[in-house]
Amino acid sequence: MTIRVLAAGLGNMGRSHALAYHRHPGFDLVGLVNRSTPRNLPPELSGYRIDPSFPEALRALRPDLVSISTYTDTHVDYAVMALEQGAHVFVEKPLAMTVADAERVVAAAKAGNRKLIVGYILRHHPSWMRLIEEARGLGGPYVFRMNLNQQSSGAAWGVHKQLMQTTSPIVDCGVHYVDVWCQITDARPVEVRGMGLRLSNEVAPDMYNYGHMQVLFEDGSVGWYEAGWGPMMSEAAFFVKDVMSPKGAVSIVMDEDARSADLDTHTRTARIRVHRAELGADGSFTRPDTLLSMQGEPGHQELCEREQAFVYRAIIEDIDLTRHMTDAVQSLRVCLAADESVRTGLPVKL
Repeated sequence: MTIRVLAAGLGNMGRSHALAYHRHPGFDLVGLVNRSTPRNLPPELSGYRIDPSFPEALRALRPDLVSISTYTDTHVDYAVMALEQGAHVFVEKPLAMTVADAERVVAAAKAGNRKLIVGYILRHHPSWMRLIEEARGLGGPYVFRMNLNQQSSGAAWGVHKQLMQTTSPIVDCGVHYVDVWCQITDARPVEVRGMGLRLSNEVAPDMYNYGHMQVLFEDGSVGWYEAGWGPMMSEAAFFVKDVMSPKGAVSIVMDEDARSADLDTHTRTARIRVHRAELGADGSFTRPDTLLSMQGEPGHQELCEREQAFVYRAIIEDIDLTRHMTDAVQSLRVCLAADESVRTGLPVKL
């Protein structure tokens, strides 16, 4: 079965997803949407017409699947429009700018019996799947310590400033890692605390380009996530991915020469260190840490291709995505609560 797909948005993620559709034998990429003609479009996409109007392209092409990789403030309208026309939808994270809007998209998918897949790309990454498996094997309660700070300049800083017109760094990237936490512990998040700081006059007065959140779970687990964008960000400890429990810890160990601006760095793991806390009679550790090599793991483009292969299977095999949609709304709820806490200075009960 061939699935006709319309891809909207040709930024970093949009281009990678469009390439994935182009290369997958089960997809027929029938059109691209972007408000302007992008520079340096990959040669494989150069033959496609680029339509500046999403509604017009949707009506004219009537695709089976719509892929939405535009800015967050358009996600809901585009997704609902596509679902109501009968198309399945893949939409990049974050799903929406409010929980109510996210729930509106989910309701539209359920009402039309259409598939809604949110771009939680780490769910398709073998190394992150292994990290979750190892952490669950230790048992909770957990301490989650994660961050993703990006030192950006030039065009990359321009993209970050554009993103911050609607979405703060802790919401944009945080949904990934809160989703990972919720896959490790089945406990419900119950309280969120946040803080943030505007570190540049190029950022709007009501926005911040550095943020930090703390999340408390019903089982006693706690987690923090930190995200910052801009030319002032430090390259020291910019990538921390660490899970601790009474029985030990599981951590991602990055290569020493990794750089925060490298897109592959955001998902690549290099090695996973598993530490066991068990002590012997003499008080020393009973076994050394284990280093799991993640050599040969997928790069950014291959990861996008794995994600879109899942989208294909979800449609063809009629995979039940109820939990997927619920998780997407929950992780967004947590990150938006952190944003609210940053702005009010008060913790938010969930």
